[in-house]
Amino acid sequence: MVWQRRIWGAVPFTAMVIVECAEVGVSTLSKVAMSKGMSHFVFIVYYNALGTLLLLPFFIFRRKKRAPLTFRLICQFFLLGLIGSSGKILFFAGVKNSSALLASAMANLTPIFTFLLALIFRMEKLDLRKATSYAKSLGAIISVGGALIVTLYDGPALLNYSSSSGSSHSTHGSFVSRSSTWIFGGLLLAIQCLVASGWNIAQAATVKDYPEEMTIVFFYTMFLTIQCTVISLIVERNSMSAWKLELPIEIIAVVYAAICVSVFRISVHVWCLHKKGPVYVAMFKPLGIAIAALLVVVFLGETFYLGSLVGSIVISVGFYTVIYAKMKEKAMAENEAVQPSKPSDQIQMAPLLPSSISNEV
Repeated sequence: MVWQRRIWGAVPFTAMVIVECAEVGVSTLSKVAMSKGMSHFVFIVYYNALGTLLLLPFFIFRRKKRAPLTFRLICQFFLLGLIGSSGKILFFAGVKNSSALLASAMANLTPIFTFLLALIFRMEKLDLRKATSYAKSLGAIISVGGALIVTLYDGPALLNYSSSSGSSHSTHGSFVSRSSTWIFGGLLLAIQCLVASGWNIAQAATVKDYPEEMTIVFFYTMFLTIQCTVISLIVERNSMSAWKLELPIEIIAVVYAAICVSVFRISVHVWCLHKKGPVYVAMFKPLGIAIAALLVVVFLGETFYLGSLVGSIVISVGFYTVIYAKMKEKAMAENEAVQPSKPSDQIQMAPLLPSSISNEV
């Protein structure tokens, strides 16, 4: 029936909105837990270890159906985990020093940096004779400009849920008015986006060799847990008490992150990629900025500044410009399917889109 088809057609939309809420929830809960004294190194280890355990039954169940694993593939999985562990450490260190709102805004830079890396490694071709190439370049510049605004400029307060909030930030209009801690957090998040872009390139090559994405997810999470455990033992060697989860918020943050990041988000992304395609999944990313703004104001009592609003809008405009250009390129490539494939068509949208594993990578 028509109404049943409409309801079923709305499922991917609803699922992606829930995923964006869940992703911002991870940043917000981790921010609260870390503000209470939880080490972000320990947090990464615990929630990825739990995520690995949650994915283990699927890995065992699929053992007879998946393609055989080789030593080369295991090495590729290990490399993905190594890049991922670096990215996660940078991400949560950035959240700890700034805000979940800034993390959500900066996450939209990942496709932009991926596009630039794809150009450097000649996986993407920039043909200046085409309007789509100009659009992608312009979108990249706009997004980077928006990142500078949201990181360096605060401006007047727009929303202030707590009566005491905003005392630590100036409300005048000078450009560099953010605190040094916030700017440092923004720098870490920007570097994390660059690392995530490199991870996307590596993931695209791995999926090409071994198209069993959930198996890749399991090994990625397992290797990431092992690598972060080693790093955490070194960093926290003089503070073994850091490994104790004493507050309820710490336990809640770990369990929530494990379920939402390692299981729920991955499953929804894989399903939506299959049903709707990568462009559909990518289009929801800027929604996280609005969700984060609401959560940090209502639940964390932080102040929402004009600079955050303007910068987030600018980043989103640049993001959608690049996505629109890629959609046009894909449409043109399909219309010219009879011609030999071009270098820019070989990777299609995959490296430019948020990964189905984690946007924090």
